[in-house]
Amino acid sequence: MNYQETIHYLYNQLPVYQNIGGSAYKEGLDNSLALDEYFGHPHKKYKTIHVAGTNGKGSTSHLLAAVLQESGYRIGLYTSPHLVDFRERIRVNGEKISEQYVTDFVQNHRENFEPIQPSFFELTMMMAFLYFKDMEVDIAVIETGLGGRLDSTNIISPAVSVITNISYDHTQYLGNTLEKIAAEKAGIIKPGIPVVIGEAEGEVRKVFEDKANSMDASIVFAEDKNIIKNAQMQENGFWLMQTQDYPDLIGELGGLPQVKNTAAVLCTIDVLSGEGISIMPQAVYSGFANVVELTGLLGRWQIIRQRNPRIICDTGHNAGGFKYITRQLESETYKTLRIIIGMVNDKDISNVLNLLPKNAVYYFTKASIQRALNEKILMEQASSRGLTGMAYASVKDAISKAISDADEDDLLFIGGSNFVVAEALAYFEEKSQ
Repeated sequence: MNYQETIHYLYNQLPVYQNIGGSAYKEGLDNSLALDEYFGHPHKKYKTIHVAGTNGKGSTSHLLAAVLQESGYRIGLYTSPHLVDFRERIRVNGEKISEQYVTDFVQNHRENFEPIQPSFFELTMMMAFLYFKDMEVDIAVIETGLGGRLDSTNIISPAVSVITNISYDHTQYLGNTLEKIAAEKAGIIKPGIPVVIGEAEGEVRKVFEDKANSMDASIVFAEDKNIIKNAQMQENGFWLMQTQDYPDLIGELGGLPQVKNTAAVLCTIDVLSGEGISIMPQAVYSGFANVVELTGLLGRWQIIRQRNPRIICDTGHNAGGFKYITRQLESETYKTLRIIIGMVNDKDISNVLNLLPKNAVYYFTKASIQRALNEKILMEQASSRGLTGMAYASVKDAISKAISDADEDDLLFIGGSNFVVAEALAYFEEKSQ
């Protein structure tokens, strides 16, 4: 098989959660452990950092990778889902895994992993672990998939565990209360391994404290540290932050959640330093200021066009994410706000729609995946909440119409799901060629 045939095989022969949802979700670690045994436990050849949470774990993972990379370490980075290219999931020092490695991995090991019947996520995770071993990384930053306790990645023994925050998402698998979701995410806390919590309060905080105590694991709550003294967003969308240890820290990632992500990352850096991982102050400054170039991160309050009209996309896709997105939109200046939005059918759509601004013109659409919510159903549900707009059968059609409708001082926001943002980025990339 060539690379395209291999990708087709991965998507069509293995259950892919991002395409079909629940029927691809495999609870438990049996498959991961079986794969790990076959491949010789590759993750034990390097240090790891495990990152979980409802929102912000992708940004946090990329920031940690960028800072460690700038400290001179060879860094593996495993995240999901990808936006444009499958190979975004697996990187070493920002470089995507090669097409040849992906092809060879499947070709050489297919007859051994097929009897295990892994999911797409389980197999690509193991591909990443093996690739990091073969590339001789020093440290790998590993982002969980859905949860923590039974997540495929939870076979590693990291130097530190990080849990960014807890909000409602994937409730059909993780539980219908914040405490239940927290208990699942807390499953990455392991005996004697320090854990950093980005944001938690009330009963959620107690869940983490109780789990850490039962594991004899030290626990640090970043929000208790008062790390960020002041944060101002600049005209270019970057943050200028005054922190305890890093005055005038410039954060390239835009969006309100990045302030709390920054606190979690800086807290984690302190813990890593205590674990013998040397991180120079200049590496922190450089990593935060250049995270996109260093790691290839896409879709976090990403400014696609500065003006005529201004176009921004963000991968936030649940109520926790949109709480920040709507606040950020309120801080923008525009003549008319135009929102291109599509969602998947297993999300808490009602709570997201309740957060959206009523003063916007909406372009309801759907991504080209099986899980996408029909754009007309989304429009009907939105209309019942006072949101007005029209439905478009594709992301491309929605973007084209919004741009043609827009004045030069309008703002176009694109979001609702990773998959809508992915198709939008592909659309603009094609237009630029």
